[in-house]
Amino acid sequence: MLDIKFVKENKELVKENLKKKFQEEKLPLVDEVSEKYTKKTTLQQQIDDLRKERNQTSSEIGTLLKNGKKEEAEQKKERVVEINNTLTKLEQEKEELETKIKEIMMIIPQMIDDSVPIGKDDSENVEIEKFGEPIVPDYEIPYHADICEALNGLDKESAGRTSGNGFYYLMGDIARLHSAMLSYARDFMIDKGFTYCIPPFMIRSDVVTGVMSFAEMDAMMYKIEDEDLYLIGTSEHSMIGKFKDQIVKEEELPITLTSYSPCFRKEVGAHGIEERGLYRVHQFEKQEMVVLCKPEEAMEWYHKMWKFTVDFFRSLDVPVRTLECCSGDLADLKVKSCDVEAWSPRQQKYFEVGSCSTLGDAQARRLSIRAKGENGNYLVATLNNTVLATPRGLIAVIENNYEKDGSIKIPKALRPYMGGKEKIGVK
Repeated sequence: MLDIKFVKENKELVKENLKKKFQEEKLPLVDEVSEKYTKKTTLQQQIDDLRKERNQTSSEIGTLLKNGKKEEAEQKKERVVEINNTLTKLEQEKEELETKIKEIMMIIPQMIDDSVPIGKDDSENVEIEKFGEPIVPDYEIPYHADICEALNGLDKESAGRTSGNGFYYLMGDIARLHSAMLSYARDFMIDKGFTYCIPPFMIRSDVVTGVMSFAEMDAMMYKIEDEDLYLIGTSEHSMIGKFKDQIVKEEELPITLTSYSPCFRKEVGAHGIEERGLYRVHQFEKQEMVVLCKPEEAMEWYHKMWKFTVDFFRSLDVPVRTLECCSGDLADLKVKSCDVEAWSPRQQKYFEVGSCSTLGDAQARRLSIRAKGENGNYLVATLNNTVLATPRGLIAVIENNYEKDGSIKIPKALRPYMGGKEKIGVK
């Protein structure tokens, strides 16, 4: 969410940003919101002038009554009543304008960074760098769901009876490997100096609209019936919401947090073969990292954060690459974003396992998160990044450590979390 004053003073820049994001349908909103803001400012001045006149007139009434000038005092009283009636109308008009201005500002996207490549959708995202050699073994790697089922580690049929499509039971050593990855991800980030946190898994609507766009909210969130509560789609939602309406001390910045949570997403639409696997599911678990920092330090933290995810997957023997998100693929609150993608030796291509984003002051403005500095209060910058989202991360580990005999080699980093086990074998 941009500052309305910035929009009014930089209308052409904001319009150019909309064009870069291929949202030309929103161009008229820039002029509309500027006009409404000017009208609101004029109304505010009229309201201030009338309040000043009312205070002065009220003071004069007392003086006139003391001097026995009752008739003049009555005339002044009539003027006060007239002012009050006018104020009621003007304040209602101002309130309606403020509501409309906020509605418009909530759908005008954040200014993207100059380094963001211009493109319409994710098909035009740009590869940045590869880490690790993408290997294709000389034996066939089955579909991940079939690997898990062969190891008695997956039961989607039962989950279909209890919960429907998009849910699953993980069993035995596969379930244990899943949990081992999350525990390792937690400790990995603690070792990087991040504070571990388990947040609420449900949040109120004012937090939801503070951390994401309306389009994302409709596409992702599950609402609790008859409650002002939503199931979180990522722990970032709760973690940023933790600081709603707060003023943090500048010396406490940067605030670096790593959080665990289950996540719930609608994932609307059919996805072919992935529908019966674990790639797109309604429920998964995630280790996230969230940073609140000074605005001028945001880009430095952005690059640190995505590198943490790369290092995490490389420590699990998974080749990865980074992909720069183009302008049309950026959510409206994001300034810059990149995906970390893992190599799939079965498909012989990369697939997304994490996403890192800097949102500038967009979330902080919506949620009123400020820092207290020497020169006054200012909005902080917020960033988020996936350490591990699993079972998608689990797929990457399974495929890249699948052996010819149908077993899965457990990466060395995970063995302490698996009781020293080195391999998951076919029973």
